[in-house]
Formats: sequence, C-alpha cells, structure tokens
Amino acid sequence: MKAIVTVIGRDQVGIIAAVCALLSEKNINVLDISQTVLQEYFTMIMLVDTAQATVPFARLKEDLTQAGKERGLDIRVQREDIFDAMHRI
Repeated sequence: MKAIVTVIGRDQVGIIAAVCALLSEKNINVLDISQTVLQEYFTMIMLVDTAQATVPFARLKEDLTQAGKERGLDIRVQREDIFDAMHRI
C-alpha cells in the first residue's frame, strides 16, 4: 500500500534525515519526495510504499506523530487512496 507523509514546521537541520531514518527502520520505502523552505518554514510531502512495513499502519502514524512532537513539527501520514479522495475536485 502507498501512503502520503507530510511534514510542516520551522526549518532545522536534519528533518529529512530523521523522517527517512524512521521510515527505514520500519522497512518503508520512499518512492518520491518534494520539499521546500518557505521563508523559515519547512514543508515536505513524500510518497512511500508501506507494503513491506514491519509495523501496522496505526503504529506508523503514532510513531511519526511522536517524532514530529519531539522536533516541533507536524508529521502526518495518510493512505494514498484516502488522500486522493480528500483532494479530488
């Protein structure tokens, strides 16, 4: 299953590395990534493949949320089909 990970917060060193390391620990592959810094705010969206994940999706969501809180970031994950349905016009 594919999922969308979003990260928003004040720019700081190591955001991409921290998120990618957490995903890698759970055997989740990053398929595509887009990031930018808007003034002092970091924004990133990632398409990831969770088919071989070593944790259930609910646990992944909790772990990303917690990692975000620890760094002062908002990190969210949604299943691709739900993300697509929410953003369809």
